[in-house]
Amino acid sequence: MGNAVVRSAPSRLGIATAAATLAGVGACLCLPALAPWPVIVVCLLLGVGIWARGRRAYLLGPVLFGFGWASLHASWGLSAQLPVAMEQAELSVEGRIVGLPEMEVRRTRFRFRVDDSPTQPQALRGRLLQLSWYDDFGATEPGPRKHLQAGARWRMTVKLRAPRGLINPGGFDSERHALAQRISATGYLRQPQTARRLAGPVGIDAWREAMSARIQASAPASSSRYVRALALGDTRALDDRDWEILRASGLTHLIAISGFHVGLVSGFFALLGAGIWRLFPHWSRRMPRPQVAGLAALLGACGYAAVAGFALPTVRTVLMIAVVVAARLWRRPVRVADALALAMTAVLLFDPLSVLVAGFWLSFAGVAWLVWCLPQQTSVWKGFLSAQGVATLGLLPLTVILFDQASLAGPFANLLAIPWWSLVVVPLSLIGTALEALRPGWGDWAWQAAAWCFDLAWPVFVWLAESRFALWWLPESRWFALPLAMLGAFWLLLPRGVPGKALAALLWLPLLWPDRELPAQGEAELVMVDVGQGLAVLVRTASHALLYDAGPAVRDGFDAGERAVVPALRALGVPRLDRVVVSHGDQDHAGGVEAVLSVVPAGEVLAPAGSPTPADAACQSGQSWQWDGVRFRFLHPTAHFPYLRNEASCVLRVETRHGTVLLTGDIGEVVERELVRRDPAAVRAQVVLAPHHGSAGSSDPAFVAASGARLVLFSSGYGNRFGHPRSEVIERWRDAGAEVLVTESSGAVRVWLGADGLQLRERRHDRRRLWRATR
Repeated sequence: MGNAVVRSAPSRLGIATAAATLAGVGACLCLPALAPWPVIVVCLLLGVGIWARGRRAYLLGPVLFGFGWASLHASWGLSAQLPVAMEQAELSVEGRIVGLPEMEVRRTRFRFRVDDSPTQPQALRGRLLQLSWYDDFGATEPGPRKHLQAGARWRMTVKLRAPRGLINPGGFDSERHALAQRISATGYLRQPQTARRLAGPVGIDAWREAMSARIQASAPASSSRYVRALALGDTRALDDRDWEILRASGLTHLIAISGFHVGLVSGFFALLGAGIWRLFPHWSRRMPRPQVAGLAALLGACGYAAVAGFALPTVRTVLMIAVVVAARLWRRPVRVADALALAMTAVLLFDPLSVLVAGFWLSFAGVAWLVWCLPQQTSVWKGFLSAQGVATLGLLPLTVILFDQASLAGPFANLLAIPWWSLVVVPLSLIGTALEALRPGWGDWAWQAAAWCFDLAWPVFVWLAESRFALWWLPESRWFALPLAMLGAFWLLLPRGVPGKALAALLWLPLLWPDRELPAQGEAELVMVDVGQGLAVLVRTASHALLYDAGPAVRDGFDAGERAVVPALRALGVPRLDRVVVSHGDQDHAGGVEAVLSVVPAGEVLAPAGSPTPADAACQSGQSWQWDGVRFRFLHPTAHFPYLRNEASCVLRVETRHGTVLLTGDIGEVVERELVRRDPAAVRAQVVLAPHHGSAGSSDPAFVAASGARLVLFSSGYGNRFGHPRSEVIERWRDAGAEVLVTESSGAVRVWLGADGLQLRERRHDRRRLWRATR
């Protein structure tokens, strides 16, 4: 009988299984809507059966299981969100504060877990809420909200709504974030003076908050906030300037507790456990020293992850350490790649919706690149430099896709920050935390030393961040740009001697130099940014850009210019504004202008005469100019027209070879009728921005008829207190033959007036996702 060749079966928990499970989860979350329940159940059952008993096609099992498992979790998360019928009600709830409250000048934001008891509203039992406690406008101190503490129980009256956010190019997707975090509703306190604390703070979050307060009191004020972030993952005290420096220098991944820090702590615990066993050799008869070291490492990693609030990078590292420890306990070898695959599988099984968080991709992709590219390194310094180069090149495509930016100073900043912070500042911060936990006051010296060491290097990072080439903002790219760039990175990181590496750089072009879809000569593009209850419109020609209003802003609160308009300009590839028109001085139109002008270079600023908004000149009827074959002309206000807020709005007409746009601001019926009487032809336009957000006192029937609009755009916030746009106004435009779009249901709207006719794209529908499917 001949020698038989025995082939080992592929591992059912290896790299291929993890990749297949991830593919199934990703396929589910890329769908525009949830799969029907029967499909979900069939996928789960078939997935388990094929994986357990399949042969050649066993990888189909984890794909189907991942799809069904993610669908199930998404269905649970969406069904737990607040019903629309309860959005206008005031509800009394009791529960516990989860996480660390974020105290701002005039509000405190915090998460609140409602008690799971029959006394609570049925739709909210056990649910997680994102709440805000506002002080009365004009208050100089936080008032009662200063008593909000992590882990405390409260009774309060709240007004809620299902998670809903602005949908813009380059904007933060708060609805996706809410689903990933299992947030059922967002809202604010009604009658804050009636809120009552029922029990004091308890739990790990309460301990973290108390320890954070001790660090703040002990370390120097200049850098105590950074020590708090590195020791406890508490980034609440970092302001916009801090984050700007960290982003520009590419250090955001280090400022909070990272997986590398967890590895350092676990390594220290392993050495401690092994050292104790060396002092008592007879203990090794019951448990060998290597196993004790592994268990101690796992214990230290779990404890440190708890201190960090179980952030995803720490959980990933804990799972990897757990896999290695388990292999050691069972005396089986395990590769780093296998440990990473098992950790990913465990994360996906525990929470498949974690793939909606950027940290998931950066965390696992970073380690995967290093595992593949750096199998062996004999020199520590050479290995560190190689790891930095691999991480920079390998993660650049993900960074650009996830954040629309790249830090050119990041590789240089990380060369100093990674060893200095991770080997000096972080250990001192942790020593201080451990000593303070043993006895109050013992950790002061370590925290002060950590702050001093941090201050030594921080000026270097500030200098790098302020260099003109530090932060590179890139326009939004198409879906195929990421896989092409990842393929290019893979090609470039292949061993020396592999041909065609110069050609691999061409695969990066769709990512680094995407098509900005600019209009041709004589054409124009209109982008109505989703800013909630307000207005911001970008008008682009072939080589010029004009911003008409910049959205609302609340003092010490939400600023649409910063949160919506600036990201949209960057994602659309608008490096400079040639002109800014502020229709009038109301905050829902002019509030965001300052934030935009502080970031984006701009030419002349125009506003009505008498407007409180600072401007270079006044807009006035008859003014006109031409860009790239497109004519811009003001129709209102006329000379000597008094500033009457809404009625004094700058009305701008944009005339192209292929159609006309009319931007009307907040004018009402009186001005509308005057425009029709004065020059009916000037009012006629294919695209009209509905006056005053569709209020009952606007869109006069004569104005609607005279415009002859094919498309009418309304900018309004979801559930706004004014009831804009009014249903009778919408019907008036529709009866006149116009198509109507509203930002609260369409998100940002892009309109092209070109040779191919009138074309449009609705952001919410163009980028439809299952977490927006039921809205």
